[in-house]
Amino acid sequence: MVTGTATAAEASNASTRPPATAQPPTPELRALLREIDPARIEATVRRLVSFGTRHTLSTQDDPVRGIGAARDWILAEMRSYAATSGGRMTAELQSYVQEPAPRIPTATRITNIVATLRGSVTPERVYVVSGHYDSRVTDVMDATSDSPGADDDASGVAVAMELARVMARRRPAATIVFAAVAGEEQGLYGAAHMAARFKAAGTDVQGMFTNDIVGASRADDGTKDPYTIRLFAEGVPTSETPEQAATRRSVGGENDSPSRQLARFVRDTADNPATGMRVRVVYRRDRYRRGGDHIPFLEQGYAAARFTEPAEDFAHQHQDVRVEDGKQYGDLPEFCDFPFIARVARVNAAALWTLAQAPGAPRSARILTAALTNSTELVWERGAEPDLAGYEVVWRETTASEWTHVIPVGDVTSHEVDLSKDNVFFGVRAVNRTGLKSPVTFPSPQP
Repeated sequence: MVTGTATAAEASNASTRPPATAQPPTPELRALLREIDPARIEATVRRLVSFGTRHTLSTQDDPVRGIGAARDWILAEMRSYAATSGGRMTAELQSYVQEPAPRIPTATRITNIVATLRGSVTPERVYVVSGHYDSRVTDVMDATSDSPGADDDASGVAVAMELARVMARRRPAATIVFAAVAGEEQGLYGAAHMAARFKAAGTDVQGMFTNDIVGASRADDGTKDPYTIRLFAEGVPTSETPEQAATRRSVGGENDSPSRQLARFVRDTADNPATGMRVRVVYRRDRYRRGGDHIPFLEQGYAAARFTEPAEDFAHQHQDVRVEDGKQYGDLPEFCDFPFIARVARVNAAALWTLAQAPGAPRSARILTAALTNSTELVWERGAEPDLAGYEVVWRETTASEWTHVIPVGDVTSHEVDLSKDNVFFGVRAVNRTGLKSPVTFPSPQP
């Protein structure tokens, strides 16, 4: 069954105060969101659970059990989606042998499944969405016990696969990569390999989202929040040198990293009645003592963020399958909320599709600081997109978390604002002829 738009109850739970930079969904995007199907997402999660265990160290050559069987099934599904794309999508295995390392006792082949939907206008501009298909029980080195991994992280894989299915028949302007990665529970190995390959190839990855533990709306105290998704986004980039970080802090830019702008873009495009969700941006790299597959991308200098459910039920996450007092425990499908996962997929879809159809974020944005005046001069490079229409300058008070003002400035590469650069924060974003806007670029100071 293919579902329709968000219900009135869902819509009423979405944020009612959109930022000044918010972008309403286009008819094209609304049609895409209607195709996201909770029943297909549930079928994907249950199929992944059926492999018994997907531990990275489990068998790779059994046709029905272990991570190898899961790998082969995901690849076959991705290739079936690619077959509907008219040649625009490819699906392949991305493998390497990980030598012994923490949580990897012997040399082990780690394999990602990567489906690439090539952009039709600016294919060199790339956006990535992923989930990890490996699983674990309490003992992270136990590769043989049943490890269903429904919430962590068949749910995230189901999001990436559903987006690949729905978008395969469409023509994004930029390239979108849909990935299911392995080795996450053993140390983010699959994502690290993928990010390193992108970096070595000089790939212009302008945004990456990982979906990890997005299957349940229930917390460990029994409360539910089925219309909120958390998005973790770090401040000062991991990849910055100490000198760059010091400069960013000196101008107050620790809340304006590319990843924070990416998170604001998600709020702009996906926190609305069309998705039925509230996006709760958390200004933190990830949760305490844990990390996800966005981190290797951050370490390579890419903007990246992590989606995860509003609270976690630790009684089921990573637990061995067992029965106590008549209750079954473990990371099982019965504890997943499939309509919730579908709404999370819509949030991802709204952000990714708008990113891919809008211009790229402006490059080389600078705020000129040589002249001591009470106005502000901004400069930037003009983008190469053929449908580029112009730019907007945005600003906010230094105590505000969202952009509050937008100033259209036309197809120019500089603009002077009659506001003091000492008092507010500024940014620049690009606009195309259909009115879609890029993420904001925070300008660096230029003496």
